[in-house]
Amino acid sequence: MELRDEVRKEMVLLRERTPDVRGSVASTVDGLTIACDLVIDGGEQVAALASALLAMSRRMLALAGRGELEETLISGSAGHAAFYAAGPTIVLTVLAEPGANLGLLRLEGRKTASTVAAVARHVHSRSEEA
Repeated sequence: MELRDEVRKEMVLLRERTPDVRGSVASTVDGLTIACDLVIDGGEQVAALASALLAMSRRMLALAGRGELEETLISGSAGHAAFYAAGPTIVLTVLAEPGANLGLLRLEGRKTASTVAAVARHVHSRSEEA
C-alpha cells in the first residue's frame, strides 16, 4: 500500500472518531499534498498554507524557547483549523466545526499525527530495503 493510501485511511478514521471533524489534509513541509480527506476543493491551497504556518509556528517556539511544536490551533467564526507536525516531514491539517470539543480535537489530532508519522517512517524504511 502507498503512503497516500495509508495516510488517507488514518485521516478517515480521525473523522469517524471525532464527530466535529469535517476533513483533513496531510502534506509535506514543502507544501505538497500527500493525502486529502476534504469534501470541498482546496486541498492544494490548504497544504501550501499549512507548510508556511508550520514553519512560522516552529520558528516562534524556537525564538521563545518553548520546545518542540505540538500543534497550532486557529479558531474562526465558522470553525477551527488545527495543524500538527507529523514527524519531521509531514504536517497534518484538521478542520473542525464551530463548537467542536477542542480537547477531543487536540487528543485525536495528536494521536493521528503520531500515527501518520509512524506510517511514513514504515513506508520509507520499506522503500529503502527494496
